[in-house]
Amino acid sequence: MAILQRSEWYDLARTTNWTPKYVTDSELFPEEMSGARDVPAEKWESYDEPYKVSYAEYVKVQREKDAGAYSVKAALERSQMFEDADPGWLSILKAHYGAIALGEYAAMSAEARMVRFGRAPGMRNMATFGMMDENRHGQIQLYFPHEYCKKDRQFDWAHKAYHTNEWGAIAARHTFDDLFMARSATEIAVMLTFAFETGFTNMQFLGLAADAAEAGDYTFSSLISSIQTDESRHAQIGAPALQILIENGKKEDAQKLVDIAIARAWRIFAVLTGPSMDYYTPLEHRKQSFKEFMQEWIVGQFERSLLDMGLSLPWYWNQMVDEFDYQHHAYHLGIWFWRPTVWWNPAAGMTPECRDWLEEKYPGWNDTFGKCWDVIIDNLLAGRPELTVPETLPIVCNMSQIPICAIPGDRWKVQDHPLDHEGRTYHFNSAIDRWVFQQNPARYRDHMTLVDRFLAGHIQPMNLMGALQYMNLAPGEIGDDAHQYAWVERYRNHPYQRKAA
Repeated sequence: MAILQRSEWYDLARTTNWTPKYVTDSELFPEEMSGARDVPAEKWESYDEPYKVSYAEYVKVQREKDAGAYSVKAALERSQMFEDADPGWLSILKAHYGAIALGEYAAMSAEARMVRFGRAPGMRNMATFGMMDENRHGQIQLYFPHEYCKKDRQFDWAHKAYHTNEWGAIAARHTFDDLFMARSATEIAVMLTFAFETGFTNMQFLGLAADAAEAGDYTFSSLISSIQTDESRHAQIGAPALQILIENGKKEDAQKLVDIAIARAWRIFAVLTGPSMDYYTPLEHRKQSFKEFMQEWIVGQFERSLLDMGLSLPWYWNQMVDEFDYQHHAYHLGIWFWRPTVWWNPAAGMTPECRDWLEEKYPGWNDTFGKCWDVIIDNLLAGRPELTVPETLPIVCNMSQIPICAIPGDRWKVQDHPLDHEGRTYHFNSAIDRWVFQQNPARYRDHMTLVDRFLAGHIQPMNLMGALQYMNLAPGEIGDDAHQYAWVERYRNHPYQRKAA
């Protein structure tokens, strides 16, 4: 076999279906775990993965990737990147590592489920490599931030975040548990590898690697690039599975899975990536706005992928695209205001030049979000910082686990979308979030948001300090303004004047 071309033996080698003798087929591949949806086994054998790789090829390439990433890290260990980097960039690193590192481990478990219970031999084969990918991603994204822990305790949250009840960690776990950890093999193929990875994370890592290089953080750029190339390969698992579902009369099921996954991924993407691109990244390094990024990659490219598959755009697509204009601005404002409740230091991104840029990218920003920041600036200049931190908790969406928010100012239109179910009232950020809940209420009904836990008396004392203790945020980890409010002095005796058109 070693002297043959891979194309001559690959299809035969990975054709591993068989007729079981000691158990029934349904016992070997229970529907709850496989999610085959009564599509016959012979139909799943038509699964044809677009990215084919042998084990020998995989090991060789992965060794080269690791050698490259770790070599760059070793070569730059004596650099002053940590000391010289803009505090906003360091905040991006802390937020990323805390939200993603152990999420990769969750994805490894999801890939393992496809390895064991995927009905298509090709799916099982590709998921085996995907499982090893995700294990590597978790390990490398825990190892790289570890060296910074002695300089800044917030980097320890790469490992700590998912083991706490911090609200952002709760939101991430709620989403990832739903899409990765508690689904069948077929659902994981569609929701994780197609909708989440092809649609969101693969594109995010491309942009993040470029931003890191632009900011001079070549260690992180090398790390993320090595991960992204893995993602682009195992993200291909989902498309052939979708094709089989569609060709065998399961298009409606497939459409619903995609619609749920995109809705859930969008919320996490908006709260993590939106502020990073439009506020934390130093102005001189911003190549495009978050909205422009979303329009180019999600609307311009992923939309075509959906249509080419024979699926429709999610019913809420236009509403989601409208949210590109404001949702992440609202999330950023909330994160900065509730900054003691996160494990990184949010960068306000509020210099006059930043505001000019935001107004250019999002016309009307100064008349909406800018008015809120004007109040914050006035309070800080007047020596009233206590008015720029919370005294209580916000209303949290029962689906995303993120505060319900929208556009402030004269265009104020924040709206709760409640739902009464089995004697309990649930609150949602939008009709989209409520719709996801309605698809399977039993799946979500018993979960308690951070505010639900507060009202139930789980958090003691019932104030901000009690909440910080509940969220395991210790001194030295509690978030504060990334630039220590230095940007506020730009406004002393110089009220903001809009840049002339």
